[in-house]
Amino acid sequence: MNTKTLLAACASALALSMAAPAFAADAPKPFAEVVKDMKAEVGLLPVYVDAKQGKILLSLPKPDTQGVSARYLYFTALRTGLGSAPVGLDRAKTSDAQVLVFRRVGKKVVAELENPRFRAANAPADEQAAARDAFAYSTIWAGEVVSENPDGRLLVDISSFLNRDAMGVADTLKQAGENGWKMVGDLTMADPSAVKVFPENLEFEARQTFASDTPGPEVRNIAPDPRQITLVVRHSLVKLPDDNYQPRRFDPRTGTFSTQVLDYAAPLGQPIVQDFANRFRLEKTDPKAARSTVKKPIVFYVDRSAPEPIRSALVEGAAWWAKAFDDAGYIDAFRVEVLPEGVDPLDVRYNVINWVNRATRGWSYGQSLVDPRTGEIVKGSVLLGSLRVRQDMLIFEGLVGADKVGTGGPNDPVQVSLARIRQLAAHETGHAIGLAHNFAASTQGRFSVMDYPAPRLNLKDGEIDLSDAYGVGVGRWDDFAIDWLYGDTAESQQPAKALAGVKEGLRYISDADSRAASTGQPYGSIWDDGTDAAAELSRMMDVRKAALARFGVNALHANEPAANLRRKFVPIWLVHRYQVEAAAKLVGGIDYAYAVKGDGREAARAVPAADQRRALSALIDTLKPEALDVPEAIVPLLSSGWSGSYDRQFDIEIFRTAGEGVFDPLAASEAAANQTLNALLAPERLNRAADQHRRDEAAPGADEIVQKLIDATFAAPSGEPHRFGDVRRRVARQAALQLAAASRDTDLSAGVAAEIDQRLHELAGKLAKRGGDPAERAWAQSLSRLLSDREALDAALKDQAKARVPVPPGMPIGAGESDWMGDL
Repeated sequence: MNTKTLLAACASALALSMAAPAFAADAPKPFAEVVKDMKAEVGLLPVYVDAKQGKILLSLPKPDTQGVSARYLYFTALRTGLGSAPVGLDRAKTSDAQVLVFRRVGKKVVAELENPRFRAANAPADEQAAARDAFAYSTIWAGEVVSENPDGRLLVDISSFLNRDAMGVADTLKQAGENGWKMVGDLTMADPSAVKVFPENLEFEARQTFASDTPGPEVRNIAPDPRQITLVVRHSLVKLPDDNYQPRRFDPRTGTFSTQVLDYAAPLGQPIVQDFANRFRLEKTDPKAARSTVKKPIVFYVDRSAPEPIRSALVEGAAWWAKAFDDAGYIDAFRVEVLPEGVDPLDVRYNVINWVNRATRGWSYGQSLVDPRTGEIVKGSVLLGSLRVRQDMLIFEGLVGADKVGTGGPNDPVQVSLARIRQLAAHETGHAIGLAHNFAASTQGRFSVMDYPAPRLNLKDGEIDLSDAYGVGVGRWDDFAIDWLYGDTAESQQPAKALAGVKEGLRYISDADSRAASTGQPYGSIWDDGTDAAAELSRMMDVRKAALARFGVNALHANEPAANLRRKFVPIWLVHRYQVEAAAKLVGGIDYAYAVKGDGREAARAVPAADQRRALSALIDTLKPEALDVPEAIVPLLSSGWSGSYDRQFDIEIFRTAGEGVFDPLAASEAAANQTLNALLAPERLNRAADQHRRDEAAPGADEIVQKLIDATFAAPSGEPHRFGDVRRRVARQAALQLAAASRDTDLSAGVAAEIDQRLHELAGKLAKRGGDPAERAWAQSLSRLLSDREALDAALKDQAKARVPVPPGMPIGAGESDWMGDL
């Protein structure tokens, strides 16, 4: 070796010797050294917490040959909420449960959400892999391996995993019209003090702060600094349920929620798309007995924060389900108790009925955390808005008087509101145990708590009677649904059990066929009552008349601001609003079912023509001036000033005024009229009517509907009271404009649009010739000119869309589907 070569070799060796210490410094520290000063807790997994440094370390099992260390059910929830009903970031709101995998990839551990929806069940390994690998999964986090134990266990710091916007807070705010919100990294951190370790679940929390330079009205109404909000987000890792649960095939006739999977190993001739009914695991201690106790009862716990007497009402109402389970053969299988002191309501081991406070009234809802592989419910979580009962009180005080509060009688608003709370607790708990809405139940009596119950308002000696406002206990549909969902009937006999419900005549209509006023299912409506929607509308108009006749200062408590009458007046004035929608669904209505082959209901049928015309008549009666004129005794009481702090709940629930505190009775008239006009002139309804008439001349067609509406609202006055004139003219003009708007709606068929256009042309000619007093002639000729001028009418319709009197929201403020006493 020459000198040059020798020097190069020595230099190389020296470089390697100098590099060795640096390499060792980069190596992970020994497991025991990393955790030696940390608090250790062992449960589902070992967890190490360093409160001073703010670190949360998770010890994961040794990875398998595919790098998979562990699989768990994973979901998130809000431990603290925003407090805004329209935004919906409520305390105790949860995400869906998903299957999360921790996988080692080189120096990192990644968290992946698997995609169990797509599968090849019970197929050979290659076929299963092909189905699994064909569809995307989601990698939601990657973290460095902090240390590796000699036995292969991995130590990872999961703080950054917990700090992610896993609840989609920024997107939720944006969708609610709150713009510019982004997470603030420096103000977001995992909370070591909140770690909870149990044998089958781990609970972690992160404090997450979001900021915006352009906060919207909801956040400005709530946050102490509206530019920044902080929420505490819960992360739960839960042991996967074992394989002993037996999924139940979903049946569209039975009113349950479902989990959908696509099984690519299904035999030819069998569907790939399959649905499993969501339900709790409920096993008899004696499987052979018709009636038996169960291995693990379903227990729901009522939030301790619910005040009395509300708390007791919640326990009582939710416990109605116990009888349904008992009737299905399960003894003591369902219980409701108050949440024990100190128990975490977000702990997956507890099914909880949460009492949630918000700044304005809003939805209540029942949630289920479901194993996405099987449909098994692992936790039920109910969220009840605390202001709902306050709204009920407001309505009942307006109906019977605030002086009835605390009297203890059948018309005591407190007692009636508690009756409603019992029903609401049963309803939302029904969702949490797997049941969907059944909006047809009210057409068969009180057949289900899964319907939205309109308070049954009766008249007794001409006065409002609330003694039968709400029912008690679950109904016949509920018994059937629980028996189908939880009964231990052999799976092969489940379709026969569903068919038995059909043969009994039980009706079931879900959300999609009920919520919109334009739908045509005659039995699917919300907040309706009675077996005959048209007759019930007429009855409700009588109830409304009686309620208005007695409405006044008696609706106020002593020393309550008189301005509150404006808020209490709205639900009384519009007390018929949902029965209007129910009656309108008879017009152009089609009775269809969630039928399966062989159950005898495959063919839909139109609502009989006579029933359609009765409904049309009842709807037109709601547009009469005497029905839309605010009684004179009320008008002066509704003009009252408001002094003090801004109350968002008040301002968004009253009719538009005629300037500050001055009540505008004609605005109330127009708003009530719009309820009927909107429902009756829905393009889908007119199209259905036209098609029915095409196929059956006896059925009322769209042209008949339009002509009867014009005849009723534009009839020449003859001896009407003077005060009715402006009401009639305002409603008639609104009818004309809505007809014109309907004719331009792209959803309306060309034939119906032409019929409406012709009727309006004929109307314009008649109005041009109308006589009467100067006000009548001016109105008629002005409207005639407008209807005859296409460009002017188009401009008027654009202005009308902006200027139309807004109808105060009925259901929870700001929700996509809102209601006075609804849920979601």
